[in-house]
Amino acid sequence: MKNVGSDSTVVPSGHDGRTRHAVARLLLEQGPVTAASVAEQLGLSPTAVRRHIDALVADGEATSREAPRLGQRGRGRPAKFFLLTEQGRARFGHAYDDLAVAALRFLAEQGGEEAVRTFAERRVSAFVDQHRAAIVAQPDAAARAKALAVALTREGYAASARHVGAGEQLCQHLCPVAHVAAEFPQLCETETAAFADLLGTHVQRLATIARGDAVCTTHIPNTPRIPDGGEPA
Repeated sequence: MKNVGSDSTVVPSGHDGRTRHAVARLLLEQGPVTAASVAEQLGLSPTAVRRHIDALVADGEATSREAPRLGQRGRGRPAKFFLLTEQGRARFGHAYDDLAVAALRFLAEQGGEEAVRTFAERRVSAFVDQHRAAIVAQPDAAARAKALAVALTREGYAASARHVGAGEQLCQHLCPVAHVAAEFPQLCETETAAFADLLGTHVQRLATIARGDAVCTTHIPNTPRIPDGGEPA
């Protein structure tokens, strides 16, 4: 898997290509996000950031959505939030070899759906084995969710975690297997099961890039961890 990383690099505004890449990375990792927020984080003027965002939109790499209405709307234009499109995510390694899909199609033809699921389980088990110790050592759901986000980012998923309502929300802003998972949902299903195993609680997948959503979103309830064969911790 291609390692994307999570740190956005502040670059001189005069280097248009590098600056646009930095703007695009923030749209990837934090989107939907306002142009003003991007400008503040990169230390650029709002006008300069809007110029780069407008170029990304014109190229089909970014899109906008209106900010949700909170109470009575005042005068002026409503704020816009920006995020990358699938085409925009491709600049960060969101591109796939047709060979991967062809290989899984052949596997499905020869061994059926169970063969594809076994492959998916073996694939995700490598991730679980590598990161289990660091994740299960955390004391609560919030800390485990953040540790999982760090592990996913190291594997190229540009992930983040935040507290939402009665639980945590895990967001994967990039998916290295989205195109393959669109045809073979077993990849997403086994990944969700692995998250539940690592976090010690039921999780709910709310959205996936493979189904056309902007990010993969997983809800993690704040419930006590249940050790294998034991009582809630």
